[in-house]
Amino acid sequence: MKGLFFGLALLGAAQLAHGQQKAGKPAKVKISAATVERVEKTLADDKMRGRALNTGANEAAAFLAGEFKRIGLQPMTGLTSFEQTFPVFEVKNSSVRATLNGTPVAAENVVVISGQEQTNWVSGQAGAARIVAIGPQADFRKEVGPLLYSKENVLILLDPAHAQRFKSLAHRFGHGSQYHPERPTANAVAVVLAPSTPTDAATYELTAATSIKQIEIRNVVGVLPGRDKDRAAEQVVFSAHYDHIGIMAPTAGDSIANGADDDASGTTAVVALAEHFKKQKKNARTLVFVAFTAEEIGGFGSQYFSKQLDPAKVTAMFNIEMIGKISKFGPNAAFITGFDKSDFGPILQRNLAGTMFKFEPDPYPEQQLFYRSDNATLARLGVPAHSISTAPIPTDKLYHSVDDEVESLDLKNMTAVIEAIARSSQSIVSGQDTPTRIADAGTRK
Repeated sequence: MKGLFFGLALLGAAQLAHGQQKAGKPAKVKISAATVERVEKTLADDKMRGRALNTGANEAAAFLAGEFKRIGLQPMTGLTSFEQTFPVFEVKNSSVRATLNGTPVAAENVVVISGQEQTNWVSGQAGAARIVAIGPQADFRKEVGPLLYSKENVLILLDPAHAQRFKSLAHRFGHGSQYHPERPTANAVAVVLAPSTPTDAATYELTAATSIKQIEIRNVVGVLPGRDKDRAAEQVVFSAHYDHIGIMAPTAGDSIANGADDDASGTTAVVALAEHFKKQKKNARTLVFVAFTAEEIGGFGSQYFSKQLDPAKVTAMFNIEMIGKISKFGPNAAFITGFDKSDFGPILQRNLAGTMFKFEPDPYPEQQLFYRSDNATLARLGVPAHSISTAPIPTDKLYHSVDDEVESLDLKNMTAVIEAIARSSQSIVSGQDTPTRIADAGTRK
């Protein structure tokens, strides 16, 4: 009997060892290179006109909804289609004129941020703005930043030493449309690029006409219901933003900012992953695939989406942001933002053991990337929500330019990144692993 038990024990140990060895082998994953190329090229095509809210965003959303239908996903609970629509306010200045100390100010040196259709200021008269002078040595971020969101009328006289900052303001607020999740307050903030002037001696006049209208924008959401009744209520989100910045001033005759890497590459990954997991038919947890709108103008899409979920039921979020180029770690590598905030990264690393691919911690902590993409909203609610990227941040000269085109991408490496995401997420998708919650994401560091 003792010999029998000993033999059975050896047999059991051998079977266990065999099982562990088998379980330790990397799962075979094959992402369709044809799907990757087709979706990427469609989203970054000139026909999409840069996928801004006022250019080709709606066409991109319709294309992605068609992809989710082709794959066989289901609409999100409560929706009748794959498009999750919600309102924002579009604000656009149609005319601006200003004088300072009796001298006209060139229109390109004035930016008005207004929540009222007509602005008419004359110094010394009722309703005129409070004047704030920003000198050459001032800390722009600390002194000007809060004023831009003031709820009173403010005229900011900005010293030319801050000309580069002013240029960024003009790009953000002075050209084309601005967007707000709620109707802006009925006041105006004007920034005038002008030499420092004592505020008590300054005289000015400013008039501006602004159109304010409510429009409808849309996320695209598809669901693959969980196959394990005990895990189906738990959700794993795969996301990226499909919007970009639209039309720019022409460079060598090209004015379309195609956004091939930012973030058609991530959106392509979401479609390819949806196709992969649908074919696998092994997801214990419910998988939610979402292409966000309005990331480029404040993350409105992910903010709205997050309000439609119970964050306690979201097990993890794989947000995919710019994976079209080789990372600083070389081919077959990507990085994960907020690596130290949960064990999401170590889980993915463990699942890639035995493969050529590596996930690394974010090499650009000074950029605070963890807070700058669509993962941030759910992360602040405790969800282990992280972004995966290969973007060579300091050296990428094509970012937000007309040259961010498909030809600048490495589609083979991009496909390898998507395969690595699919492989490394398997234990989370299957319910074997549950990443720890994020406890300290509420405060920007």
